[in-house]
Amino acid sequence: MIPVRYVNFQRFSARYGDELHAVFARFLESGTYSGGPEVGEFEHAFAQYCGTRFAVGVANGLEALELTLRAWRVGPGDEVIVPANTAVQTALAVVHTGARVVLADVEPDTGLLDLAAVEAALTPATRAIVPVHLYGHPVDMEPLRAVATRARVRVLEDAAHAHGARYRGRRCGGLADAAAFSFYPTKNLGAFGDAGCVTTDDAALADELRLLRACGLTTGYRHERLGYTSRLDPLQAALLRWKLAHLDAWNDRRRELAATYRAELAGIPGLIVPAVRPWAEPVWYAFPARVQHGLRDDLARALLEDGIETNVHYRLPVHLQPCFAGQPWHRGDFPVSELRADSLLSLPLDPFHTADEIGRTIAAVRRTMDRLCAGSQAVSLT
Repeated sequence: MIPVRYVNFQRFSARYGDELHAVFARFLESGTYSGGPEVGEFEHAFAQYCGTRFAVGVANGLEALELTLRAWRVGPGDEVIVPANTAVQTALAVVHTGARVVLADVEPDTGLLDLAAVEAALTPATRAIVPVHLYGHPVDMEPLRAVATRARVRVLEDAAHAHGARYRGRRCGGLADAAAFSFYPTKNLGAFGDAGCVTTDDAALADELRLLRACGLTTGYRHERLGYTSRLDPLQAALLRWKLAHLDAWNDRRRELAATYRAELAGIPGLIVPAVRPWAEPVWYAFPARVQHGLRDDLARALLEDGIETNVHYRLPVHLQPCFAGQPWHRGDFPVSELRADSLLSLPLDPFHTADEIGRTIAAVRRTMDRLCAGSQAVSLT
């Protein structure tokens, strides 16, 4: 039986290879392999897409976060609040500025930043809050921004999973002081390597980011800032601009497949499908189902035996990562994040999965969970 791959780039290239070769040929013939019009044209198109005045391309998503914080002069003595349930890069961006990471726990049903936890984490040293639109589901930004406004701190969206997602009709990327995007190949809008971007309405921030990404260089070999080499390559920009025209259709397909999962997997003992808030239009970067305690890895192994690949986002929350062993965090400090780390299993979902593949996955999940839960004591996941 043909396996159901979690991600299958070969299928994408087979469908669009001729168009992609045309984009590459245009880049090759341009003779401009750093900077140039391809970067500017993508930045303009992506800013329009997100509903912002500016987009500044950088080398990757981590540096999109870090450079924005540095542009805001966040550094030693400052604190930045991030969720404990996120990719480690969200916290690394803060550490690299010299500021202190302050973790906040998340909502049990969405994994998104918990507003009460954010308010409890605020101190006079707080300079910024970084909400993560996890798995492509937007954070509830209006009350979060109200809290930030009262505390006089900035908000930086981590939108690495949320290309095209909408919050109350507005796209992620234009909901805060700035937003950081990753275009890592697996993202909904993915490059063919590392790439990133910052969107904002703040002209001064955009100017500062352009300095920082180019070693602080202005003109005449004058370096006005201690900057970085963090450029968006024009080849990646050209490919991303081509893919941007397809993004909404691909996201619609993700929503269609996610709706099938949510309908067909609802009510299975030992499993809970992801929650969706009424004001959200997620783009389903991943479909993380919550599995009864102790059964997640058994389900993953059984699915793999059936030829179905899965993934885990994320097996360790930030405070339990070995790189943060010196921080004053301990197991049990962020119980919701720990519970989700132990129970989430991401099922295959991208725009190129077929209805048959999703149907096979659903049938295998049902069959396996029936077997795993048979005779076992029910454990509440709510």
